Amino acid sequence: MGKSQIDYATIFHALPGMVALLTPDLVYADANEDFLRLTGRTREQLLGRYIFDVFPENPNDPASAGMRETQASMQRVVATGERDTMALLRYDIEDPERPGHWVEHYWSPVNAPVLGPDGRVVLILHRVEEITELIHARGETDRDSSRARVLEAELYTRSRELQEINERLRRAQERDREVALALQAAMLPAPPPVGHHRAAVRYRPAVGTLNVCGDWYDLVDLPGDRIAVAVGDVVGHGLEAACVMGQLRSALSAAARVTDGPARALEALGLYARHVDGAESTTVVKIFIDWGTHTLTYSCAGHPPPALLHPGGTVVFLDQATDPPLGAGLENVSRPEASTAFAEGATLVLYSDGLIERRTEDIDVGLARLADSLVHHGRADLEALADALLADLLPPTGNTDDTALVLIRL
Repeated sequence: MGKSQIDYATIFHALPGMVALLTPDLVYADANEDFLRLTGRTREQLLGRYIFDVFPENPNDPASAGMRETQASMQRVVATGERDTMALLRYDIEDPERPGHWVEHYWSPVNAPVLGPDGRVVLILHRVEEITELIHARGETDRDSSRARVLEAELYTRSRELQEINERLRRAQERDREVALALQAAMLPAPPPVGHHRAAVRYRPAVGTLNVCGDWYDLVDLPGDRIAVAVGDVVGHGLEAACVMGQLRSALSAAARVTDGPARALEALGLYARHVDGAESTTVVKIFIDWGTHTLTYSCAGHPPPALLHPGGTVVFLDQATDPPLGAGLENVSRPEASTAFAEGATLVLYSDGLIERRTEDIDVGLARLADSLVHHGRADLEALADALLADLLPPTGNTDDTALVLIRL
């Protein structure tokens, strides 16, 4: 049977178990037959209505958190595009034939995203397993019914405690994210003027509470018509990574001012990083730009290669001076350094791996995608080009890793 011959609507309605579809605004879009039968509602009573108008919380049980937790779970699915499995939940339902009479129910819900062509959440798939009869049956068949009820209550109490702990952890992680982002913003201000040259920078934190604040950028004025530019990425996430990032960024900025090239600056940073907890395996690329000689001199410590867009529209990746990340190689070993000429009007692009890497792809695919985007938008001014690169390369549902981006018109 071909794909076009399958009636997916009929299959959905016949699915065993309770399944419903809701919009991102938590309005019912559809429900299968088991969902209608086990909730005692008709299709007309559900479709087009807000979920908690159809199933309000039991007013006789003010301690119940079923509505709040269900709403929070569905909102997480919309925000993250990821499945959310809830703990055992008690959520009583009003008997449709006896208004004001509430029937005890226990549920095991899972909420999953349905993504549209652009990768955004267009529907929430709400699958619910009704376990009320199972819990009650345990009590009826047990020789000591009172003991079974005690175990029942204990099971439910432990599941609620776990849910509360999970919620507290989420709130703590969100606070950690907010502090880390504030610290990141303070340490990554808008770049200072680089003489008469133009630069654009972007930083995009990862979606989610844990994946944030390991990436940085830096631009440093040097004597003569020269600047030093860097992008780095600390392994790890959250507030600790942001603190390490600040230390390394400051150390590299100072090293660039007293060394004769990017390799020596990275060697000094590597020695410093060995004494900073959490700095191991940090990746960083450093480039000295000399407009007097129209030369780029660069060194890379395990970082993705910068891209150079020539005025004619060709893209070259600067990958001739690559070495292991900080702390990953032998101590007191010189790092490589390479130089390349550039023409006036070329564009230099430094970035962190969040811009190009995807878990299911080879890195060469991401590099090719970056090159294609640069060629396509290369004539735009730097601010528009920076926005275009992020729009082309970051996933529509949000990046799962930090992304730092620096562009300089040479």
